[in-house]
Amino acid sequence: MRTDIFVKKNTMKRITLVMNCPDQKGIIAAVTNYIHGNNGNIVYIDQYVDRVNSIFFMRVECEIAENHQGIEHFKTNFIDSIGNEFQLEIDIYLNNALPKMALFVSKYDHCLYDILARYQSGELAVEIPFILSNHLDLKNIAERFDIPFYHLPVSKENKKEAEQKQLKLLQEHQVDFIVLARYMQIISKDLIQHYPNKIINIHHSFLPAFPGAKPYHSAYERGVKIIGATSHYVTEELDAGPIIEQNTTHVSHLNSIDDFIAKGRDLERIVLSKALQLHVARKVMVYQNKTVVFS
Repeated sequence: MRTDIFVKKNTMKRITLVMNCPDQKGIIAAVTNYIHGNNGNIVYIDQYVDRVNSIFFMRVECEIAENHQGIEHFKTNFIDSIGNEFQLEIDIYLNNALPKMALFVSKYDHCLYDILARYQSGELAVEIPFILSNHLDLKNIAERFDIPFYHLPVSKENKKEAEQKQLKLLQEHQVDFIVLARYMQIISKDLIQHYPNKIINIHHSFLPAFPGAKPYHSAYERGVKIIGATSHYVTEELDAGPIIEQNTTHVSHLNSIDDFIAKGRDLERIVLSKALQLHVARKVMVYQNKTVVFS
């Protein structure tokens, strides 16, 4: 039996590189040659060129030899070797390091249940250090899944103080990204700046045509034929951040308002789940206010 093969497989670690730079010749060759020259093995590679802006995007999964110097050493050498030459903006992630995801909720439970079910089944590869809410309605769900629950009421008078407490919790738990699973509060500029392109929101796709508290009722009265849901990163401009995932379904005069709401909630679950999976797998790259989403 060849034990050297067994040892080799167990001393390799898989990393994901996501990068962009001005489009130019030789980028793919330089990246792949660097990985090969450092005893790496590429297991996945995908690339895209934005012809309008002349920007090159690439995502690479590879296996590299385990050593005491770690991923930061690999990243530093990579940047020194070819990153500076090609003006690469690059992030490198260790695949077996689970990102920490905080959940913000209010009173709606459909997205929360769906996320926690996928998390519990192992479908969503994350850690959930806590669930935070401005109401107590969903505390029992957090307890059912044995996840810490923090209740921080938010009002016009205490909003700034509440967000400072939120930020403190996020930093104490070393949270990597936040999911607004129907959290019905506007996120402040301060929190967004601490988590750029790391706050994921979900909402119906009626905006801006049907704003307000009862968009499904307004859509029903207008006789719309398609309803949808959108998941995006949160920016300072309300509901206008880079879109990660969207989906739609058809409705007709045969559907009631309750049908509209039920179909809309189903879409919200599906779209948010897909957006989270893409984000966790490092398949979403943001450039300006658009996303490049790799398959």
